[in-house]
Amino acid sequence: MENKLLYPAVFHHAEEGGFWITFPDFPEAVSEGDDLNDAYLMACDCLNTILSYRIKENLDIPSPSCFSSISVKPKDVVVLIEFVTVAFKRRI
Repeated sequence: MENKLLYPAVFHHAEEGGFWITFPDFPEAVSEGDDLNDAYLMACDCLNTILSYRIKENLDIPSPSCFSSISVKPKDVVVLIEFVTVAFKRRI
């Protein structure tokens, strides 16, 4: 059985089109995508990058925020992004 971490990401509608993405649990993690599908893929990559770095550097990994505690603007969407820890550990 694989260990999975699910973190909320906020998909903000960009005025010029597409989305920009933030992670409430990782203020340093920001990404963007041209459409919802691209934004999701970019969010997965962003989460993978930040968690991989934190694991390699033995930095704290915060617990995921509670979905209901995240406040968003009316057009923004909260999406859960998955990180599979076992798959990562197999690569290192």
